Amino acid sequence: MIWFFVSIAFSFIAWGIVTARYIWPDLRLRPRAEALRPLLILHSFRFIGLAILVPGVVSPDLPPAFARSAAYGDIVAAILALLTLLLLPSAASVAVGWIFSLWGSADLLNAFYQANHAGLLAGQLEAAFFLPTLVVPLLLITHGLGFRILLQHQDVSAVQQSRHLA
Repeated sequence: MIWFFVSIAFSFIAWGIVTARYIWPDLRLRPRAEALRPLLILHSFRFIGLAILVPGVVSPDLPPAFARSAAYGDIVAAILALLTLLLLPSAASVAVGWIFSLWGSADLLNAFYQANHAGLLAGQLEAAFFLPTLVVPLLLITHGLGFRILLQHQDVSAVQQSRHLA
């Protein structure tokens, strides 16, 4: 199990570096709707979490309560991400964006908690091993970016000024 947690830790470090070096420098210069758009598109792929409900993808020993909670939480997050995308750049998109960000990050943290509570073994994930070791750290980091973007109240002129300074 230690190698499972080491993989997750390294994924957080690697995605943190990618985010700090390449993603955030570009997003911080965009208006709110345009900064949220790529993050929401990324999260629209959270339907991939349904894979843990597919027989043969994970071990039959995977705790069913964990699998259902994680999979359905992900599909709700994907739907909220798509709904927010559809509403951009309206004021309603900010409200739904907050709901998506709160739900999506809580869902990911809950999955870690539920996995620990259920005594999940890394091998029970089988082919879905890449989800918590590669995808979840990126999703949590981008939720952090989403919160930061939602908290910023940039108008277009402030963004244009910062582009000229950069």
